[in-house]
Amino acid sequence: MTSSETADFAAILDLCGHYHDALHRSDAELLGSLFHDNALYAATTDGDIRFWTMDHYLPIVADRPSPASRGEPADGEVVSVTFAGRHAALAQVRSSIGERFFTDFLSLVKIDGRWLIAAKVFDYVTRPRSTEDGLRR
Repeated sequence: MTSSETADFAAILDLCGHYHDALHRSDAELLGSLFHDNALYAATTDGDIRFWTMDHYLPIVADRPSPASRGEPADGEVVSVTFAGRHAALAQVRSSIGERFFTDFLSLVKIDGRWLIAAKVFDYVTRPRSTEDGLRR
């Protein structure tokens, strides 16, 4: 990896860390700062496919009780990062909220030297938490 590629990889890991932190704390302001203004939110659970703008999604995050406030563990992890070029990448991440265990695909774009989420496409499974749940897959 070149030093530029190493820096991009580190920047994406940092973005994913902030993404997980924002979701864990229901911090819509921080979360919004990670998305491009025209980003797309797409959920596919149970075949109920929905597409939202950030203007629709971020207020929902702001209004829900945070996993942190309920004492849930911060369990976000980065599964993989794939580069499609110098300005495009895909991060696969996992986390949970309550009994929902999410896999997110974050399409990333690099604009003016900064990585941003262009699209969040995800699905989740619902199941009870257990004490052995680190990241439950």
